[in-house]
Amino acid sequence: MAKETWKPGNMLYPLPAVLVSMREKSGKYNIITIGWAGTVCTNPPMVSISVRPGRYSFPILQETKEFVINLTTRNLVYATDYCGVKSGREVDKFRELGLTPVPGDQVGAPLIGESPVNIECRVRQVMPLGSHHMFLADVLSVHADAAYMDEKHKFHLEKAEPIVYSHGAYYVCGESLGTFGFSVKKNGR
Repeated sequence: MAKETWKPGNMLYPLPAVLVSMREKSGKYNIITIGWAGTVCTNPPMVSISVRPGRYSFPILQETKEFVINLTTRNLVYATDYCGVKSGREVDKFRELGLTPVPGDQVGAPLIGESPVNIECRVRQVMPLGSHHMFLADVLSVHADAAYMDEKHKFHLEKAEPIVYSHGAYYVCGESLGTFGFSVKKNGR
């Protein structure tokens, strides 16, 4: 198979496209779309988001050290794109998009009511890395929409049609190809 060699760059696609909500000290809410978010550690539960210093959200995150990661879905794709291209300097994104700010249990930042999963976070460390600073954060609480729970209390995020971002486009996650450990099970799936 022939391959081309490209200059160094970030080609780790697809990425979760998440909506990160926050609250300024003044009480004003803001939302930013983040493509560079991920799990860092299971115990203690930690995540990271990376933000450019020039973004409106950057000083808010530095000052409050709190945010909520809100998972995105097919129904939130317009809001996901909008919050990535419109600045909180210019517009109240909650009001403009008709999104519902819900008080968190652990942080002052609001959850987005329309998101199926909300992860409350407190910043542990900020690491300047170059074009972006990484906000390493402890997960304080996770909220899951009961609409996606089955009778056995199993959560079905796939029913919310989560989205990912790849090379400038948003995609809905598709069919399950197997569950963890299926490759070593006798029946295959």
